[in-house]
Amino acid sequence: MNDAPSVLVPSVLVIEDDPVLGPALMQRLRLEGFRPRLAATGAAAVEALAGAAPPDAVVSDIRLPDMDGEALYRHLLDTAGALPVYFITAHGQVDQAVRLIKAGARDYLTKPVDVDFLVAELRRACVPVGSPGGARPDRAPPSMGQAEAVLRKAARVDIPVLLTGETGVGKEVAARLLHAAADRADRPFVAVNCAAIPRDLVESTLFGHERGAFTGAVASSPGLLARAGAGTLFLDEIAELPLEHQSKLLRVIQERAFLPVGARDERRFEARLVCATHADLAECVAAGTFREDLYFRINVVEVRIPPLRERPEDVPPLAHRFLDDAVARFGLEARALSPEGLAALAEHDWPGNVRELRNRIERAAALADETVIGPADLFPESALDGPAAAATGTLDEALTVATRAKVEEALRRAGGNRGQAARLLGVSRTTLWKRMRELGIG
Repeated sequence: MNDAPSVLVPSVLVIEDDPVLGPALMQRLRLEGFRPRLAATGAAAVEALAGAAPPDAVVSDIRLPDMDGEALYRHLLDTAGALPVYFITAHGQVDQAVRLIKAGARDYLTKPVDVDFLVAELRRACVPVGSPGGARPDRAPPSMGQAEAVLRKAARVDIPVLLTGETGVGKEVAARLLHAAADRADRPFVAVNCAAIPRDLVESTLFGHERGAFTGAVASSPGLLARAGAGTLFLDEIAELPLEHQSKLLRVIQERAFLPVGARDERRFEARLVCATHADLAECVAAGTFREDLYFRINVVEVRIPPLRERPEDVPPLAHRFLDDAVARFGLEARALSPEGLAALAEHDWPGNVRELRNRIERAAALADETVIGPADLFPESALDGPAAAATGTLDEALTVATRAKVEEALRRAGGNRGQAARLLGVSRTTLWKRMRELGIG
């Protein structure tokens, strides 16, 4: 037979009550090789799904005569699983579209619809049943690919983004990707770790100050909000921002303006705000250490960056890239990872995530005696585990292992609260944060 079975042609359910847009989409999709079905109401869409094979994708107006997008999406999930769903929305409905993306919808398009973009997206999303790998999973496993896809969608709209995940997973890398994917890519990217700012300097660091505003202010300083300009301001470890300054940040988000210390006139805040944390902000809200209204303001789109142990396939390419970077930066002769070294990396559970991987690769590149890097170069602390430890381990290595154990013990006793752990260790929160960063502790 010369004709391909019709089941191999991707089917698309179009739900659109506009008498012009609906038929126009149907015609274009047919020309592009899809099998479209049209439903003009939510009820008609429900009927089309009943007793029939689910479509490969859905394109739907977010507002229908008898049903809104969220009710329709819930029904789609219940009856057809996690289909690729694309919502069409007017500019005034973007907030609802963002909520639907957070709930699992694939993307949204604003009117007038860019049909070329929609067709390209549908081609990527629709895997015909019967083709190689054609079974479509109901739930995709967590991966950096999924996180990147959400970040690229969020980049198109000027809304706050919250990046969550363990320490060291690469939240700043994700923030830079978001910045680069937006139309702000040529503007400044300004990053600051809230845990590293001394408490008495938080306000002037963020908002800036005028000359003479306080003792030691011998010159005016613009502050990070101003330096970000129309670019991106990345606030890492946002849970560590003191309560008294959270209210000021909330006003910046609401009013898009801020007042430098000692200034009379407000300045406009034009940057996109991206926040990140390893903490559970909902728990912080319940504990009274984080403002609930600020939590809702910064959590318009939340993107979880999975830990490295959940994406072991990323370890080898990251290790090779970090090794190449280290060789170039340190001016070393070419180095390579041995098969045994790669196996040791694969077996490690990476409590310090990507940051720990980079640290281990860089240390091995700098200190290895041979050009081929093996397990002992990557995990020198393993030499301290046996009875020969005193003979084989250096003093620096022994101190590193002992310091790591002490810091991890304090964090366990403090239930992960850094401030309390710092008090148990008799150091400042900033010192603890720096030591954790050095050790790659998550």
